[in-house]
Amino acid sequence: MTKGDKQQNNIAFVDGQNLYMSITTADKPWRIDLTRFRVYLRQKYGVEKAYYFLGFVQEDYQDLYDEIQEAGFILKFREHNPAMLGVKKGNVDTDIVFSVMKILYRKENFDKVVLVSGDGDYKLLVEFLIEEKRFEKILFPDFKRASSLYKKITRKYFDGLDRNGVKEKIAKRKGGLR
Repeated sequence: MTKGDKQQNNIAFVDGQNLYMSITTADKPWRIDLTRFRVYLRQKYGVEKAYYFLGFVQEDYQDLYDEIQEAGFILKFREHNPAMLGVKKGNVDTDIVFSVMKILYRKENFDKVVLVSGDGDYKLLVEFLIEEKRFEKILFPDFKRASSLYKKITRKYFDGLDRNGVKEKIAKRKGGLR
């Protein structure tokens, strides 16, 4: 994606738990093809780096972690006390907010942020990034169930992954290799 003649250098932050729960519990559940999703982020939003945040590491999910990395995402795990693993949910919200603020503070080389989540916990971050002209888009995995806290942001700053057209580009295809 280009703005004028300049190639964009955007960074995506994916709330993996929110993405997974939103699409698997949607009115019409569906599965995402992470490789196609990563390509979509690059082509549509100029995302050069994409971070995929998950709650915690479990050996049982190594195939999933491999799939996420092979698709081109950088995996980030939330640190938990091992005694709490079975009790705690992922809760990566603060990790994502902190990561975004850290790259801003360090003045890292990027243009704008793309956020993948429908969780209202990111509202203040989104508003701040819009004010700073460092926000590209929030992508809601399930548009109907996205937090009502985002109702005040303009349409230019959000989209739904489950919208017709978008979903077809990034969903796993039935009967195919992917």
